[in-house]
Parts: sequence; structure tokens; C-alpha cells
Amino acid sequence: MTDWVVPLVLCAALMHAGWNSLLKGGGDRLVGITMLNVWCAVAGIALLPFVPALPVAAWPYLAASLAFHTGYQLFLVRTYRLGDLSQVYPVARGAAPPLVALVGLILGTDPLKPMEGLAIALIAGGIATLALRGGAALRADPRPVLMALATACFIAGYTTVDGLGARAGGHAVAYTVWLFILNAPPMVALAWARRGRAGLWQATKAGWRRDLVGGIMAMSGYGIAIWAMTHAPIALVAALRETSVIFALLIARLWLKEPVGRWRTGAALLVLAGIATLRLA
Repeated sequence: MTDWVVPLVLCAALMHAGWNSLLKGGGDRLVGITMLNVWCAVAGIALLPFVPALPVAAWPYLAASLAFHTGYQLFLVRTYRLGDLSQVYPVARGAAPPLVALVGLILGTDPLKPMEGLAIALIAGGIATLALRGGAALRADPRPVLMALATACFIAGYTTVDGLGARAGGHAVAYTVWLFILNAPPMVALAWARRGRAGLWQATKAGWRRDLVGGIMAMSGYGIAIWAMTHAPIALVAALRETSVIFALLIARLWLKEPVGRWRTGAALLVLAGIATLRLA
């Protein structure tokens, strides 16, 4: 992987952990993630005159991505109702890279070197250990973990589709702009149906500043990731981006005041070992 891809994707990982922490710590999470999408769409519309037209070849990928993203956001909101950020976020993000790598192998789009496969295994293994604490979390209440695993399937879906779509379109920024413009309407319709106009408006007034900051982080972070997937194997970018769990762990402890024990701290070293292996691959 090219040297300048790694630090940029790590920045994207930090931004991803940031907006997820804002969502988890906010009030109405359905409205929060909806307004986050609205702010992203506003930014996308503003950028639209400055990007080239998206080729026809990219639109089927974009359509599939919208379905995956909508499912992901609905499952994410539900998952955050059931579990702590420091538990469910690592499961959802950590299970995705192996799934992305498996899809890449099946499709033959991104063959991996042995060291690259080892890096993905270390990162995913560290994240799983970080979240599951040797199975204690599953024994206590399996619902948050199972919902997080379902969320991971959507993450793997949109990651793979977006990487291939940006490559087919030949312009990562144009693909990202259209993705965020089109991502908002389905979420607005769902939030309107579930909360009504009055409920949606009240929650929006209460949290618009938080949602604006979250939207900036979401669009910037995922835009970097899509761009990186046009320069490196999708599975490697996905694995590196999921190091956001380390940032989420710190945020959960310092800001959300969630308990973070030695087990999770030690497991974070596996993730760091995976990053180091990725640098050597």
C-alpha cells in the first residue's frame, strides 16, 4: 500500500469514530443520522458543479450502494439502542474487513498477498477480541452482538460496491458527491414516517449543530476511503479504516464514560500489530 494512503485512511478512521460517537451520545438517533445525511447532501449539491459527470458504468454500483447504506443506517440506530459504543461499534466494524476480503477473493477483483491477509486477520481478530471479551458479552446478552454482526454485513456490502463503483466511474470525488446527495431522501422519508413532521422538526432543532459536525466528518472520512479504494485493494482499505475502533474506544472511555477494561486495551495491541504488518506488506 502506498505510504500516503495509510495516514489519510487513519484520518478517515478518526472521523468515522467521531461521528459515530456523536450519534451514540445524542438524543433521537434516527433523526440524528437522518440530518447527518441531509447536511452531507447539502454539501454534495454545492460541490456538484465542480465535479465531472458520473459515467453510466458507475450508476448500478451507486444504486446498490444506496440500498446497503440505508440498511446499514437503520441497523446501526437499532444496534446503538441495545449496546454500548465500546461493545457494538468494534463488532460491526471488525467483522466487515474479512467479509470484504472474502468477496474480493470470490469475485477475483483484489487478490491479496500473504502479508496483507495476515494484516487483515490481525486487525479483525483484535477488534473481535476487543468487543467480545472472550465470549462474556455474548453470554450476557447476545442481541447487541448479533445486531452488530448484521450491521457488518451491510458495511461489507457498501464498502465493496463503493470501491468497485468509484473505480468504474474513474473519479472518486464525483462518485462520493452523488452517493451523499442520493443517500438523504430515503432516510428523510423513513424518519418522517416514524417521527412525523413535528417530531422530526423538534429533534432537528435540538441537535442540528451536532448533526452538522457529524455530517462534515462522515462525508470527509468516507470520501477519503472511497478515494483510497481506487488506489489500493478494497479489503486493505476497509481493514485500515476499521482501526477507528481504537479511536472509538478512547472516546467511549473519556467522553461517554463507558467502562473499558484491560481486556479491551490489550486487544487493541492486536489491531496496532495489524497496522504495522500492513505497512510492511
